[in-house]
Amino acid sequence: MLSLVTHLHAFVKEVALTETEWWKAIEILTQAGYKCSDKRQEFILFSDTLGVSMVVDLLSHRKPEGATESTVFGPFHRLGAPEMPPGANIASLDKSGMPTLVRGRVLDLEGRPIAGALLDVWQAQTSGLYDSQDPSLDGLHMRGKFRSDDKGRYLVRTVRPVHYPIPSDGPVGAMLAATARHPWRPAHIHFVVSAEGYEPVTTHLFDSADPYLESDAVFAVKDSLICDFVRHERAEGHARALGIAPPYLTADFDFVLKPAAEGAARDPLEGQKRLAALGAAA
Repeated sequence: MLSLVTHLHAFVKEVALTETEWWKAIEILTQAGYKCSDKRQEFILFSDTLGVSMVVDLLSHRKPEGATESTVFGPFHRLGAPEMPPGANIASLDKSGMPTLVRGRVLDLEGRPIAGALLDVWQAQTSGLYDSQDPSLDGLHMRGKFRSDDKGRYLVRTVRPVHYPIPSDGPVGAMLAATARHPWRPAHIHFVVSAEGYEPVTTHLFDSADPYLESDAVFAVKDSLICDFVRHERAEGHARALGIAPPYLTADFDFVLKPAAEGAARDPLEGQKRLAALGAAA
């Protein structure tokens, strides 16, 4: 708190903050509060778009070489996604997207498979909306939980991710417009990967063909998380077994987890559960 107050007072003095500007800041924070609900978190959007979330993530989740890098959690995770068998389709209601298989392994730092790892997956629809933003949907969509098998393998069926704008109808959108920034996020799929005895990782897989990789509105892109979505004109392997008609895409990515520090086991969704409780109380 001492450091916060020191830097805050220094900022006020540096910019010679006026009373009018101070009142405007209070109004913006008040508006952000009004925008928050169990389906939207405007303060997380502020943190993301100011780059604070990524700095906190970097300081909190230092990774050894070879471990999968983390990135922002984002404001659109929802609790209660069902656990699904390998190859199950989280995009069963999305009829316009390109069928996509995301596959790979969950490994430790020595390259050994981690069996029974839990992969919590969520994604925006081809429309660019998450289920919580789409008034035509009732319930969860584009979400699921998967387990790695005894060889560490996982398989998720979905549709190709799309780039989309973050919500810009509130104070965060006004801030972006005032600073001549766009609200777009590059195409990605969210993952939280956890396993007993290992530190969970919250991360994205980014589409290497996306035009917004260099200008993500929330500064979340890391080179190691960019992967190719490869087009196939003939059904083979997993696609044939699942009855997926071509054309379709595959993306291959191995998640590598670091061992948990002694006594450091934690729920990777602890923060989200706290926010859900706040939303319910409101």
